[in-house]
Amino acid sequence: MSDLAREQVFGLIRAHLADELDVEEAVIAEATRFKEDLEADSLDLYTLVQELEDTYGVHISDEQAAQILTVGQAVDFVLAHDGTVDAA
Repeated sequence: MSDLAREQVFGLIRAHLADELDVEEAVIAEATRFKEDLEADSLDLYTLVQELEDTYGVHISDEQAAQILTVGQAVDFVLAHDGTVDAA
């Protein structure tokens, strides 16, 4: 996985969260927690999952989504499950 791909995924997630939750992009880092730091509710997280699925063609089950607690974990999941980035 290249740093550029990671930055692209992180940038998309950060932009989506900033828009969806009405926060500044600058406050969102990879260690940022969705619920505790951004006060995201289940609908916000569902919308993010939909965005990631539509953009990157990954499938995130409810169980998997429940395990993703930080922005960095969301980036890791996309990179691990996206066929165009994941070099087996």
